[in-house]
Amino acid sequence: MTDWLRLSAEEWDAVRLSLWVASVAMLASLPFGIAIAWLLARREFWGKSLVNGLVHLPLVLPPVVTGYLLLLSFGTRGPIGSVLAEFGIVFSFRWTGAALASAVMGFPLMVRAIRLSIEAVDTKLEAAASTLGANRAFVFLTVTLPLIAPGIIAGMILCFAKAMGEFGATITFVSNIPGETQTLPSAIYSFTQVPGGDPEALRLTAISVAISLAALMASEVLARRAGQKIAA
Repeated sequence: MTDWLRLSAEEWDAVRLSLWVASVAMLASLPFGIAIAWLLARREFWGKSLVNGLVHLPLVLPPVVTGYLLLLSFGTRGPIGSVLAEFGIVFSFRWTGAALASAVMGFPLMVRAIRLSIEAVDTKLEAAASTLGANRAFVFLTVTLPLIAPGIIAGMILCFAKAMGEFGATITFVSNIPGETQTLPSAIYSFTQVPGGDPEALRLTAISVAISLAALMASEVLARRAGQKIAA
Protein backbone atom coordinates (compact mmCIF):
# COMPACT_ATOMS: atom_id res chain seq x y z
CA MET A 1 0.00 0.00 0.00
CA THR A 2 2.78 2.40 0.92
CA ASP A 3 4.60 1.56 -2.32
CA TRP A 4 1.47 2.45 -4.27
CA LEU A 5 1.31 5.85 -2.56
CA ARG A 6 5.00 6.64 -3.11
CA LEU A 7 5.51 9.10 -5.97
CA SER A 8 8.42 8.82 -8.37
CA ALA A 9 10.68 11.77 -9.21
CA GLU A 10 8.84 12.23 -12.51
CA GLU A 11 5.48 12.32 -10.75
CA TRP A 12 6.72 14.86 -8.19
CA ASP A 13 8.04 17.02 -11.01
CA ALA A 14 4.60 16.99 -12.66
CA VAL A 15 2.87 17.93 -9.39
CA ARG A 16 5.31 20.75 -8.58
CA LEU A 17 5.23 22.10 -12.13
CA SER A 18 1.42 22.07 -12.19
CA LEU A 19 1.21 24.01 -8.93
CA TRP A 20 3.79 26.51 -10.16
CA VAL A 21 2.21 26.97 -13.60
CA ALA A 22 -1.30 27.35 -12.13
CA SER A 23 -0.09 29.89 -9.56
CA VAL A 24 1.77 31.97 -12.15
CA ALA A 25 -1.22 31.82 -14.52
CA MET A 26 -3.59 32.97 -11.77
CA LEU A 27 -1.43 35.84 -10.48
CA ALA A 28 -0.49 37.07 -13.97
CA SER A 29 -4.15 37.09 -14.99
CA LEU A 30 -5.42 38.93 -11.92
CA PRO A 31 -4.73 42.60 -12.81
CA PHE A 32 -5.99 42.09 -16.36
CA GLY A 33 -9.01 40.20 -15.06
CA ILE A 34 -10.00 43.02 -12.69
CA ALA A 35 -9.51 45.66 -15.41
CA ILE A 36 -11.51 43.80 -18.06
CA ALA A 37 -14.24 42.88 -15.58
CA TRP A 38 -14.60 46.51 -14.49
CA LEU A 39 -14.65 47.68 -18.12
CA LEU A 40 -17.37 45.22 -19.07
CA ALA A 41 -19.41 45.91 -15.95
CA ARG A 42 -19.23 49.70 -15.83
CA ARG A 43 -18.60 51.04 -19.32
CA GLU A 44 -20.63 51.14 -22.50
CA PHE A 45 -18.56 51.39 -25.67
CA TRP A 46 -18.62 50.38 -29.31
CA GLY A 47 -17.51 46.79 -29.68
CA LYS A 48 -18.32 45.78 -26.10
CA SER A 49 -20.06 42.61 -27.27
CA LEU A 50 -17.02 41.73 -29.36
CA VAL A 51 -14.65 42.22 -26.41
CA ASN A 52 -16.92 40.13 -24.21
CA GLY A 53 -17.02 37.43 -26.86
CA LEU A 54 -13.24 37.38 -27.26
CA VAL A 55 -12.75 37.13 -23.50
CA HIS A 56 -15.08 34.13 -23.24
CA LEU A 57 -14.03 32.51 -26.53
CA PRO A 58 -11.64 29.99 -24.88
CA LEU A 59 -14.63 28.51 -23.04
CA VAL A 60 -16.34 27.45 -26.27
CA LEU A 61 -13.39 26.83 -28.57
CA PRO A 62 -11.79 23.38 -28.56
CA PRO A 63 -8.69 23.69 -26.33
CA VAL A 64 -6.55 22.34 -29.16
CA VAL A 65 -7.63 25.28 -31.33
CA THR A 66 -6.70 27.72 -28.57
CA GLY A 67 -3.30 26.06 -28.20
CA TYR A 68 -2.70 26.14 -31.95
CA LEU A 69 -3.59 29.83 -32.12
CA LEU A 70 -1.16 30.50 -29.28
CA LEU A 71 1.52 28.57 -31.15
CA LEU A 72 0.92 30.60 -34.29
CA SER A 73 1.00 33.89 -32.35
CA PHE A 74 3.58 33.27 -29.63
CA GLY A 75 5.79 30.71 -31.33
CA THR A 76 9.31 31.81 -32.17
CA ARG A 77 8.17 32.45 -35.76
CA GLY A 78 4.87 34.05 -34.81
CA PRO A 79 4.21 37.80 -35.04
CA ILE A 80 4.33 38.26 -31.27
CA GLY A 81 6.70 35.44 -30.32
CA SER A 82 9.39 36.47 -32.79
CA VAL A 83 9.51 39.98 -31.32
CA LEU A 84 9.59 38.69 -27.74
CA ALA A 85 12.31 36.18 -28.65
CA GLU A 86 14.63 39.06 -29.51
CA PHE A 87 14.41 40.09 -25.85
CA GLY A 88 14.98 36.53 -24.63
CA ILE A 89 11.30 35.87 -23.84
CA VAL A 90 10.24 32.50 -25.24
CA PHE A 91 6.91 30.78 -24.63
CA SER A 92 6.76 27.84 -27.04
CA PHE A 93 7.91 24.55 -25.53
CA ARG A 94 8.72 26.22 -22.21
CA TRP A 95 6.96 26.22 -18.84
CA THR A 96 6.18 29.89 -19.44
CA GLY A 97 4.11 28.81 -22.43
CA ALA A 98 2.24 26.34 -20.24
CA ALA A 99 1.46 29.20 -17.85
CA LEU A 100 0.30 31.38 -20.74
CA ALA A 101 -1.99 28.67 -22.13
CA SER A 102 -3.39 27.97 -18.67
CA ALA A 103 -3.96 31.68 -18.06
CA VAL A 104 -5.83 32.06 -21.35
CA MET A 105 -8.09 29.11 -20.55
CA GLY A 106 -8.78 30.24 -16.97
CA PHE A 107 -9.16 33.95 -17.74
CA PRO A 108 -12.87 33.84 -18.74
CA LEU A 109 -13.82 32.21 -15.42
CA MET A 110 -11.92 34.85 -13.49
CA VAL A 111 -13.43 37.74 -15.44
CA ARG A 112 -16.97 36.42 -15.09
CA ALA A 113 -16.73 35.99 -11.31
CA ILE A 114 -15.25 39.45 -10.81
CA ARG A 115 -17.67 41.10 -13.24
CA LEU A 116 -20.70 39.68 -11.44
CA SER A 117 -19.28 40.94 -8.16
CA ILE A 118 -18.74 44.45 -9.58
CA GLU A 119 -22.25 44.57 -11.01
CA ALA A 120 -23.62 43.72 -7.54
CA VAL A 121 -21.94 46.75 -5.92
CA ASP A 122 -24.27 49.62 -5.09
CA THR A 123 -22.99 52.55 -7.17
CA LYS A 124 -24.47 54.95 -4.63
CA LEU A 125 -21.65 54.04 -2.25
CA GLU A 126 -19.08 55.00 -4.86
CA ALA A 127 -20.97 58.20 -5.69
CA ALA A 128 -21.02 59.14 -2.00
CA ALA A 129 -17.25 58.75 -1.80
CA SER A 130 -16.83 60.85 -4.94
CA THR A 131 -18.92 63.70 -3.50
CA LEU A 132 -16.47 63.83 -0.59
CA GLY A 133 -13.67 64.69 -2.99
CA ALA A 134 -12.16 61.25 -3.66
CA ASN A 135 -10.91 60.64 -7.19
CA ARG A 136 -11.86 57.52 -9.19
CA ALA A 137 -8.73 55.59 -8.35
CA PHE A 138 -9.12 56.25 -4.61
CA VAL A 139 -12.81 55.30 -4.73
CA PHE A 140 -11.98 52.06 -6.50
CA LEU A 141 -9.21 51.12 -4.05
CA THR A 142 -11.04 52.05 -0.87
CA VAL A 143 -14.70 51.33 -1.72
CA THR A 144 -15.13 49.12 -4.77
CA LEU A 145 -12.17 46.77 -4.30
CA PRO A 146 -13.07 45.71 -0.73
CA LEU A 147 -16.69 45.14 -1.77
CA ILE A 148 -15.75 42.88 -4.69
CA ALA A 149 -13.17 40.92 -2.69
CA PRO A 150 -15.34 37.76 -2.56
CA GLY A 151 -15.69 37.83 -6.35
CA ILE A 152 -11.95 38.34 -6.81
CA ILE A 153 -11.17 35.41 -4.52
CA ALA A 154 -13.67 33.20 -6.33
CA GLY A 155 -12.27 34.23 -9.71
CA MET A 156 -8.69 33.55 -8.64
CA ILE A 157 -9.49 30.09 -7.35
CA LEU A 158 -11.54 29.19 -10.42
CA CYS A 159 -8.68 30.31 -12.65
CA PHE A 160 -6.21 28.28 -10.56
CA ALA A 161 -8.39 25.16 -10.69
CA LYS A 162 -8.88 25.50 -14.45
CA ALA A 163 -5.14 25.98 -14.93
CA MET A 164 -4.42 22.85 -12.88
CA GLY A 165 -6.61 20.78 -15.19
CA GLU A 166 -5.67 22.33 -18.52
CA PHE A 167 -4.47 19.82 -21.09
CA GLY A 168 -5.48 20.43 -24.72
CA ALA A 169 -4.17 23.97 -25.18
CA THR A 170 -1.04 23.25 -23.16
CA ILE A 171 0.07 20.10 -24.96
CA THR A 172 -0.61 21.72 -28.35
CA PHE A 173 1.36 24.86 -27.53
CA VAL A 174 4.28 23.54 -25.47
CA SER A 175 4.17 19.77 -26.04
CA ASN A 176 4.72 17.24 -23.23
CA ILE A 177 8.33 17.60 -22.06
CA PRO A 178 9.11 15.96 -18.69
CA GLY A 179 10.47 18.46 -16.20
CA GLU A 180 9.72 21.44 -18.45
CA THR A 181 6.11 21.38 -19.67
CA GLN A 182 4.71 18.09 -18.39
CA THR A 183 1.94 19.12 -16.01
CA LEU A 184 -0.39 16.74 -14.15
CA PRO A 185 -2.85 16.18 -17.03
CA SER A 186 0.00 15.62 -19.49
CA ALA A 187 1.70 13.18 -17.14
CA ILE A 188 -1.56 11.28 -16.61
CA TYR A 189 -2.00 11.05 -20.38
CA SER A 190 1.57 9.80 -20.81
CA PHE A 191 1.16 7.08 -18.18
CA THR A 192 -2.10 5.87 -19.75
CA GLN A 193 -0.21 5.31 -23.00
CA VAL A 194 2.46 3.15 -21.36
CA PRO A 195 1.83 -0.54 -20.57
CA GLY A 196 1.67 -0.93 -16.80
CA GLY A 197 1.33 2.81 -16.22
CA ASP A 198 -2.10 2.59 -14.59
CA PRO A 199 -0.85 2.89 -10.97
CA GLU A 200 1.01 6.12 -11.76
CA ALA A 201 -1.97 7.50 -13.67
CA LEU A 202 -4.31 6.65 -10.77
CA ARG A 203 -2.01 8.31 -8.23
CA LEU A 204 -1.78 11.52 -10.22
CA THR A 205 -5.52 11.46 -10.90
CA ALA A 206 -6.20 11.23 -7.15
CA ILE A 207 -3.80 14.12 -6.50
CA SER A 208 -5.42 16.22 -9.24
CA VAL A 209 -8.90 15.61 -7.81
CA ALA A 210 -7.73 16.42 -4.28
CA ILE A 211 -6.04 19.68 -5.29
CA SER A 212 -9.00 20.85 -7.37
CA LEU A 213 -11.50 19.98 -4.65
CA ALA A 214 -9.38 21.72 -2.01
CA ALA A 215 -9.16 24.82 -4.22
CA LEU A 216 -12.93 24.98 -4.65
CA MET A 217 -13.53 24.49 -0.92
CA ALA A 218 -10.96 27.17 -0.11
CA SER A 219 -12.68 29.53 -2.54
CA GLU A 220 -16.00 29.02 -0.77
CA VAL A 221 -14.53 29.56 2.70
CA LEU A 222 -12.45 32.61 1.78
CA ALA A 223 -15.30 34.24 -0.14
CA ARG A 224 -17.65 33.68 2.81
CA ARG A 225 -15.17 35.20 5.26
CA ALA A 226 -14.56 38.19 3.00
CA GLY A 227 -18.31 38.71 2.75
CA GLN A 228 -18.70 38.55 6.54
CA LYS A 229 -15.98 41.16 7.03
CA ILE A 230 -17.69 43.48 4.54
CA ALA A 231 -21.06 43.01 6.24
CA ALA A 232 -19.51 43.77 9.62
